[in-house]
Amino acid sequence: MSNLQVNKPIKGPGLTKAGVAVLQFLVIFLFGAIELLFRNSYGIITGLAMWIAFFGGTYLGRKGTAYVNAVAPPISLLITSILLMPTLGGGSFKPTKLLLDLIAGLAAVSFYLLTGAAISWFIWFKKERVKPTDSFAGGF
Repeated sequence: MSNLQVNKPIKGPGLTKAGVAVLQFLVIFLFGAIELLFRNSYGIITGLAMWIAFFGGTYLGRKGTAYVNAVAPPISLLITSILLMPTLGGGSFKPTKLLLDLIAGLAAVSFYLLTGAAISWFIWFKKERVKPTDSFAGGF
């Protein structure tokens, strides 16, 4: 059982940093738009899309893309919310209404956003963080 080989769906080393960010933005934008069309607010569909974005970026990204994988989904959700809430979400372009919708939308997916970000940052700290060199270990 321990000798099972898992094949990646893409050939080669994986997605670059820009590829991971674009993939995450498109996933969040698509599912956020679908949910705003049907519910007029964010919920479990957008939350699951956040998790798919976080863990899909981890799975499909190259070595060295863990930082972008942890940073891009919250920024993508913010940009998506600013674009979609006044248009598809039934809101308006008035700043006070837009900010209230934005806060309510972020609160609705906060659990998914925080857990996905926490796991992504843990992966970055565990695997990708630059380890200090041993040349300074005994110098102080």
